[in-house]
Amino acid sequence: MSVSHESSQRRKRILTPLVQESTPAIIARKLHDAIASGDFPPGSQLTESGLAADLGVSRGPLREAMQRLTAEGLLVSHRNRGLFVVSMDDDDIGDMYVARTAVERAAVAQVIVRKDGTAVDDLNDAVAAMREFIDEPNGAEMAEADMLFHQTLVDHAHSQRLSRLHETILVETRMCLRAMRGTYSSGKDRIDEHQTLVDAIAAGDAAAADRLMIEHMRDGLHRLVGDEPSEAASTA
Repeated sequence: MSVSHESSQRRKRILTPLVQESTPAIIARKLHDAIASGDFPPGSQLTESGLAADLGVSRGPLREAMQRLTAEGLLVSHRNRGLFVVSMDDDDIGDMYVARTAVERAAVAQVIVRKDGTAVDDLNDAVAAMREFIDEPNGAEMAEADMLFHQTLVDHAHSQRLSRLHETILVETRMCLRAMRGTYSSGKDRIDEHQTLVDAIAAGDAAAADRLMIEHMRDGLHRLVGDEPSEAASTA
């Protein structure tokens, strides 16, 4: 074996191959973003002809993208009427929080197990971003910074499966956060709730962090539905 060939075999890969998204995947992501941002409110109808014209794509990949969102539960098909953005009643919101609580509790546990200081730094940065909007606790910017905090938490779990689950829940969560905008009387309270969680993670206190996450999710659910949360949502 030649020296150059042997050296080539031992060479550590620096760059990873590019992954090209399929057209349906790109369309699905665009629809995700539009639903999350409120461009397509809950209950609004999505028509193939209109979307195909807006996106400049054929109906084949668009139909596949819409089927993906239907499978994820973001779109619902009504017979003889078409596809609609899901409308979330109190039961749907409660169920969403059951799933969200499970995912984010698992993420907290994984971040603590990994003992990655970068995760704590990034979470502190996310809280700092929330502090920029302390005087507007119910503003769109605060809601977006709040969502970034939770996305950062799940990202640092380094679990593809948790991230996939969270991505699906993320759109519904954004829809709910918009509904929660008017429920906070204090920006400091909203921020402190997140900072206390970060401090528990930084201390490696898994029990305290888990309890704080459950309380945080219980509070979010209560702000949305007004009633006492179900036992499932409280302990999931």
